[in-house]
Amino acid sequence: MTLEELKTVASRVSLPDYAAKQIAEWLYKKKVKTIDEMTNIASEKRRLLSEYYEIGIIPPAGTMRSVDGTMKYMFVANDSSRAVETVYIPSKDRSTLCVSSQAGCKMNCLFCMTGKQGFTAQLTANEMLNQIQAIPENDKLTNVVFMGMGEPLDNTDELFKTLDILTAPYGYAWSPKRITVSTAGIIPGLKRFLEESKCNLAISLHSPYHEERLSLMPVEKAYPVDNIIDLLHKYDFSHQRRVSFEYILFDGINDTERHAKDLAKLLRGITCRVNLIRFHAIPNVKLRSCSERKMISFREQLNAHGVTCTIRISRGEDIFAACGMLSATKSHKK
Repeated sequence: MTLEELKTVASRVSLPDYAAKQIAEWLYKKKVKTIDEMTNIASEKRRLLSEYYEIGIIPPAGTMRSVDGTMKYMFVANDSSRAVETVYIPSKDRSTLCVSSQAGCKMNCLFCMTGKQGFTAQLTANEMLNQIQAIPENDKLTNVVFMGMGEPLDNTDELFKTLDILTAPYGYAWSPKRITVSTAGIIPGLKRFLEESKCNLAISLHSPYHEERLSLMPVEKAYPVDNIIDLLHKYDFSHQRRVSFEYILFDGINDTERHAKDLAKLLRGITCRVNLIRFHAIPNVKLRSCSERKMISFREQLNAHGVTCTIRISRGEDIFAACGMLSATKSHKK
């Protein structure tokens, strides 16, 4: 809950407004598991709170460990309609959690298993925050990316509530620089994000050409890439907030010198980074990953055109935890 919502909670049991900040501190800084641990609140008030509310932490229903140390967790709601996967990615200098914002996804991108699953439900702020707080590695986290199942900007109200709690002084008090929200380019949600949030932005691009991007991402029909770029040109990304573009390379489709040249031209004037991603094969899709040699060549071409470009290291492919592979349909061991 936000601070304003916690004030309503306090009022319900006849606690003063300042008690909302006390409750928030127990929830988000001390991360208690029961209301009874909130020892600076009178025992009778704690009893009343426990009658109406619960902390809301639900442990993972299953886990899988990759050979590279990546962990995949599955969370299931009480009604079982919101089964989602969350991926913890440890590395030498950072620990990143990839959070889901929806159960399934409406975008139906050709290369993504989540889209093949279809859309089941919007996740609540509680269900998004639970993915962060309920994992054993919670205290090790340095970064959170909303790049798991679903389209975050198709669930804006609950996403923004989650971002508020993550960054507000009363909540987790994280710097917005530690959080990245990924989107296929839902322009109404993107406008709101650019106006209301200081978190980092990642755009799923995958082609500089309308027809080609449309063949990969149906969302291109409603929100063309040119319109997305026009919107981004209205904002400054040279200071705290960063914008990056996700670009999966498909063999023989979007990996040519012409693509690199026109991608650089499209992004001209935007301070940004392009992350090249290897395609991870999924069932019943004929797309193929391009070679490592081609990925390096594409990176060098973009760098030569003045666009900062890196190749993202693939993690967790053996447990279906890599980019585009989440579906909450694979078996997990408790």
